[in-house]
Amino acid sequence: MATLSSKPGLRYSVSDWATNNKQISDTAEYKRSISHDIRQEGRALRNETTNKTHWDEYDSSRRLSDRINDVTHWKENLNACAQQVDAEMDALTLSKEETERALAATVLPLEVTAECLNLREGRRGKELISDPVEAELKKEVEVIDGAQRVLQQCIDQAFEQLCRLQEARQQLTIDIQDKIEALDVDMSCLSLTIRSPEISLKPNPTRVPPGSTTPQQWEQFSRYNIIRAKEEMQASVQIRENNSITRAQVQNELEAQKMAVEFALRKRTHHEEQAHHEMQWQLKTTQEEIAELEKDICGLEEDMQAKMAPLKLVHTRLENRIKRPGMDLCRDEVQFGLVDEAKQLEASILALKQKLAQAQHSLQSLKQHEAQMIEDLSRKQDALSLEQHSSQTRQRLTLRVQTEGLPSAVVPLTNSSGRHKLDLA
Repeated sequence: MATLSSKPGLRYSVSDWATNNKQISDTAEYKRSISHDIRQEGRALRNETTNKTHWDEYDSSRRLSDRINDVTHWKENLNACAQQVDAEMDALTLSKEETERALAATVLPLEVTAECLNLREGRRGKELISDPVEAELKKEVEVIDGAQRVLQQCIDQAFEQLCRLQEARQQLTIDIQDKIEALDVDMSCLSLTIRSPEISLKPNPTRVPPGSTTPQQWEQFSRYNIIRAKEEMQASVQIRENNSITRAQVQNELEAQKMAVEFALRKRTHHEEQAHHEMQWQLKTTQEEIAELEKDICGLEEDMQAKMAPLKLVHTRLENRIKRPGMDLCRDEVQFGLVDEAKQLEASILALKQKLAQAQHSLQSLKQHEAQMIEDLSRKQDALSLEQHSSQTRQRLTLRVQTEGLPSAVVPLTNSSGRHKLDLA
């Protein structure tokens, strides 16, 4: 009888085998179901992430485009404001230069006035008086000094305002330059795509860099720069208006005082001419009187000399008649007549001597007064010449006014604008 070999080990029953097969089938079906779900979810996730990626990329590009529009809008506003600031700086610079020219134009009137005062100090004696001309000239000096102070204040204010405008312009320039650079960055980012060769992964790209600002702060910064620039421009417009009004007022005051001085000078010159002519007439008549008096003195002297011969004759007759002898030494009518004649001649000679002395004294007095009048006439002539010289000196002001229309070279004190020439397009 044959012996059957059997494999050692645990043996399962048919039911266990069937159960095992069913379990394997169920597990496989379960695993396939899970895999199917995962595949479906993966496909859905792929579609979702793809759509999300495309949408996020589109949304980021749209936001970049909107941001570029915002930055461009503010850059244009800043650029327009900067151009307005440039125009206002040019206008204020022109106003300052006009005020500087007005200030420079006061130098000549002050020199002329000082020269007139110095000239009139050359008057001598009684001609050196404090007259209306001197008062008006001194007032003109005060008016010119006041005008120079006011104009210098206007120039200083304009210069300070130009500095403030320059600061505002510089701030606008920095803001514009920053926005130009920001536009370059954002436009470069907007031009990038997933196919761009320069894209790469970066370490910690989501970090917040120091100095970052919020959109509100960013907008407020540019808005403040524009508001500040407009405020400075408004202040500059007010300064230009004040400068224009001040220049007109100064010109009117200087012209009014100039006319007052010239009127007083013409009036004083007229009085000097009248006094000079009067003194010439007085001197002429005095000299004529001296000539007549000298003739009369000569006549008196001649008459006195002519009386000496009759007096000698009377004296000789009287003396000779004393020699009559005895009773013939009679005091007769002849004697009395000769005595009366002698007394009359002596009285006549005495009267002539007295009159001659009076005439000589009067002549001496007239000659002394003539000398005084000659000296006074010389002083009056000098004073009149000085007044005429002063009038000729002041004609330089008239010549200056006539040549004001000609272009004049003005050297600016500083480069008033001094702004950066940036291509802000």
